[in-house]
Amino acid sequence: MRMTNPNALATLGGALTLLLASGLALPAATPATRMPAAALAALDLDARFESAAHRVSETDDRIEASAKNSYNFRTYLKNDDIKVSSSRGVVTLTGTVSHGYHKSLAQETVAELPGVKSVDNQLTLVGEQPADNSDGWITMKVKATLAFHKNVEATSTEVHTEKGVVTLTGTAYSGAQKDLTAEYAKDVEGVTEVRNNLVIAGHNKSHRTFGEKVDDSSITAQLKSALLFHKSTRPLATKVRTRNGVVTLEGEAKNQMEKDMVTRVAADIKGVRSVRNKMSVRPS
Repeated sequence: MRMTNPNALATLGGALTLLLASGLALPAATPATRMPAAALAALDLDARFESAAHRVSETDDRIEASAKNSYNFRTYLKNDDIKVSSSRGVVTLTGTVSHGYHKSLAQETVAELPGVKSVDNQLTLVGEQPADNSDGWITMKVKATLAFHKNVEATSTEVHTEKGVVTLTGTAYSGAQKDLTAEYAKDVEGVTEVRNNLVIAGHNKSHRTFGEKVDDSSITAQLKSALLFHKSTRPLATKVRTRNGVVTLEGEAKNQMEKDMVTRVAADIKGVRSVRNKMSVRPS
């Protein structure tokens, strides 16, 4: 270790004392030792960018997690292979689904999540798909329609279609539920007749899951799909918003009966607590 000369230190100390006593100021820091204002501004800007990037990353992570944990992804889409990737709020869906309406259901569910700006739906169908308006297509539509409604038992209902005639078999837990199941089936596009062979088995309390949380994005997506599946509401351009289980409907109906049908379909969607129908009725 190098030793400092004590005499040199004493000399330096004396010089500083004389300089201060004479009233002269010490020289300011040179530009080389002082950080320029531009550099400080750049550091501040970098910190802001880093903070913003962190917030964007957190939003994207939340979108991806919310999609995967949504009611629709955990139930109707659970057997599909769907990958959700979000970048600055732009969500890309990739993978495969087994039914055509699963593709639109996944997109509608994600599109309603907070922070989502747009959805790029690259999902593809796997397996043999029924031709449009075929008996297989009608059967699929009827099953999907029943699945979205909470006051019928889709899992206890078998659907068979031949030349547009739908036959329902299985169990219902009341006469009203049996009639409602047939009514929903009749309102599916392509159905010419419904033969209701459901057997009333009495109320089965263990069949339903009470208190299951259905998120708002899943409710909105289910309702939009249901309105398209019901031929009485399909032509309507109905705007749907859901907040805490309360559905708000906007748009135009041709008559009061049409408006009431939309309310009825909405009220029977899983997770819906109440419906506010603000649709206008077209003047006759």
